[in-house]
Amino acid sequence: MMGKSEQGQTYINRLAALICNFDTSLINEQAISLSRTAIIDTLGVTLAGVGEPSVVNLLKTPGIATAPGQSTIFGTDKKTSALDAAFINGVGSHAHDYDDFSQPMGGHQSAPLVAPLFALAEERGKSGLELIHSYVVGIETEIRIARAVNFHHYDLGWHPTATLGIFGTVAACGHLIGFSEEKMSVALGIAASLASGLKSNFGTMVKPLHVGQSGRNGLLAVLLAESGYDSNPETFEHKQGFLNVFNGPGNYNAELMFENWANPLEVLSTEMGLKQFPCCGSTHPAITMMLQLRKEHTIDLDQVERVQILVHKRRLPHTYNPNPTTPLEAKFSVQYAVSRALVSGAVRLGDFEGEAHFDKKVRAIMDKTTAGPHPDMADDSPEQFGAEVTITMKDGQVLTRKISNLVGRGITYPMTNEEMWEKFNDCAQTGGLPRADIPPLFERLETLEKAPDIRAVARMMVKRSLPGNAKPATGYIDTAGEKGNPNVLQETSWVP
Repeated sequence: MMGKSEQGQTYINRLAALICNFDTSLINEQAISLSRTAIIDTLGVTLAGVGEPSVVNLLKTPGIATAPGQSTIFGTDKKTSALDAAFINGVGSHAHDYDDFSQPMGGHQSAPLVAPLFALAEERGKSGLELIHSYVVGIETEIRIARAVNFHHYDLGWHPTATLGIFGTVAACGHLIGFSEEKMSVALGIAASLASGLKSNFGTMVKPLHVGQSGRNGLLAVLLAESGYDSNPETFEHKQGFLNVFNGPGNYNAELMFENWANPLEVLSTEMGLKQFPCCGSTHPAITMMLQLRKEHTIDLDQVERVQILVHKRRLPHTYNPNPTTPLEAKFSVQYAVSRALVSGAVRLGDFEGEAHFDKKVRAIMDKTTAGPHPDMADDSPEQFGAEVTITMKDGQVLTRKISNLVGRGITYPMTNEEMWEKFNDCAQTGGLPRADIPPLFERLETLEKAPDIRAVARMMVKRSLPGNAKPATGYIDTAGEKGNPNVLQETSWVP
């Protein structure tokens, strides 16, 4: 797999040509609508994440966000460089594990794109439509690469949101500023050396750090290419390049990166969806089945004998946790998430706060719960998000619900406008935005493609103080003209 591809060009050169010559007329109204919805969702969960320790501790770290610049740290009154805004907002976007996800990517498709795109668009004064078009290009790129390397890439232990998302960042940001094929090739080559992220750190603050660092590194690759850096155009197929090092020879199909490019657009895929629940996406099918059982039957918790959860084998390595001891671990416990759904009839942000995962009623159900791989769900099935939940009552009654595949709330099962608003409002309030400011922000985002300048939109995602106990860093531009008081926020997978 060395040297030139079958087309006489390197894989990076071929990708760069497709990215730079992307026909934006293909981005129809449905594609714009779905992309806008995903961006709104990502901005909402980013606002919710700014008060989380993964962001607060980042802002306390010397040297982080000290550079002056015009890019907003969402949910604060601070501006910094595009690189640091992409970094911090990127961590915030994944802090609750509440952002959208994709089956072929084996991760979260929007989080690597939205923060760096907004940071760069603010710096360069780009429009909402330009941002959406670039988002579509970024999604196409990262998921096409994912189709070439998964499931092997995912199963090896890489975190695809970061290791593959970085190429989406490069494509999106390079497209936004009008890169030539030469510059795009260089940036993709740089990104191949900056890709990182291990699934072994799931359930810790390092997982959202992956996303922020990936977005920053992708943007850095673009800025370095713009400045005159070079890179090896054979960095994908080289014997020590990305494909062979990250996957191993024979464990990828590079031509899938190019096959039927943008026909149809990946943003129109049925294999991606928004998250209805603020926890690992691999738990969502089972949660949904439990909520349906609860809706269809009157269940006396004291009369529950046992609960069985059967899911696709690939959903278990990162969600089998019968005894989560932290809120982050609870997000990756299918036993906790399904038990919470049975006890509370919902799974909300607050269920992953403080000591919520030690709730006595939930723990009582967890003690009766088993989880395992479903015997009828094949490893190589195209449907990787199936689940069956069974409740056996003490009187012998058996209640069961099964779904073959449920990849979030996507094009075939969209969230309603009311559900979108409820989630966004909850997230924005969690992030500390004044309640009165949230409806006009949501309305503005609903017509994002008509915004002439992203900077006006970003100004609406600002409050007057830093999150948590973070201290202002030297070099911040204080656009509010006042410091305000620190505000301690209370709250809320493949993986996602």
